[in-house]
Amino acid sequence: MHRQLAAALLAALLALSLAACGQDQGAENPTPTPETVRIGLLLQGDGENAYDQNHIQGLQDACRTLGIDYDTQVLVRTGVPEDETCRDTIRELVDAGCQILFSASQGHELYLTEAAGDHPNLQVCQAVGTLGAQDDLDNTHDAYARLYEASYLAGIAAGETTATNLLGYVAARPTAQVISAYTAYYLGAKHANPDVTMVVRYANTWNDAGQEAALAQGLIDLGCDVLSHYTDTSAVAEAAQANGVAVVGYNQDMAAVAPDAALVSLRVDWSVYDTYALSCLFQGEEIPQDWCGSYAEGACVLSDLGQAAAPGTAQAIQTAAEGLADGSLQVFAGPLHGVNGEGEVLSLGEGAFYTENQTSSAPTFRYIVDGITILE
Repeated sequence: MHRQLAAALLAALLALSLAACGQDQGAENPTPTPETVRIGLLLQGDGENAYDQNHIQGLQDACRTLGIDYDTQVLVRTGVPEDETCRDTIRELVDAGCQILFSASQGHELYLTEAAGDHPNLQVCQAVGTLGAQDDLDNTHDAYARLYEASYLAGIAAGETTATNLLGYVAARPTAQVISAYTAYYLGAKHANPDVTMVVRYANTWNDAGQEAALAQGLIDLGCDVLSHYTDTSAVAEAAQANGVAVVGYNQDMAAVAPDAALVSLRVDWSVYDTYALSCLFQGEEIPQDWCGSYAEGACVLSDLGQAAAPGTAQAIQTAAEGLADGSLQVFAGPLHGVNGEGEVLSLGEGAFYTENQTSSAPTFRYIVDGITILE
């Protein structure tokens, strides 16, 4: 099924690429400057959840760095569907003069790629995208961070803190993006505390605070004393605060909603990529078609530790971060055993490791490893 879909997408992209080659390019548009650029940002959510706010904050920070007036030069569109009606929003942004579009939702990517084929001077940048690196268009771009590195470091805080040795995790969907993050988090916890295990429950949606809160409560009832999540809202953190357990947050510093519970929070700092992509645009340089920034480069970050963090956590995280930076520490290192949804087995011996983001900026690790239980 996945292979058939991938083949269909590649065929469609090839057709778009050929169509673009056959168009009359005409005179080149003037290179945008910080004073003249118009930027579009597409969000599936309402712009208020933690995930959307993180993308908005990243673009705002990039604009401040580059001298762009965010209020007048950036067009943010929220509630953009992940279906063909997305074309309407893209067309509106192009007609409004946007020279570059950023999207936070993978469901927009195919339609952005179509627009890129129709408008060779339009740059499109997709968070956690996969098509930009595969098509023949020069103006489609994928970007993500090595979030597994920040997840691993945040997991150390969980491992140092847990008293029950049982972690709970609310995950959006069983995709490689999500599985890679929560596996790295678990392995970081295990780095600090070899006795930990983790229970994962899927919300099967990205943005449903009620569902996330209910799943969090169920994990607490099982005895999990540290929660984390890969979802778009702050509901898991709020549930942890209300129940007196600890939490590792995602997308924003959850100390604001869980001051007693928050150990640390992790997020992609989109300002790093947004600043880089816009700088390339202004300098007339090519934006890489597939970009992936590291923790050491600041592309993904941790918040300050919260008051609930165990003594020694800061030093343990710093030591591990140094190991990630110099390569002496690998996140998905053996001995490690797991099975993916198709029954493919991963079995790594001592000294071996799985290299994440080796073939794309989008994560590829999708094995459920020993020590993690998926609870339906």
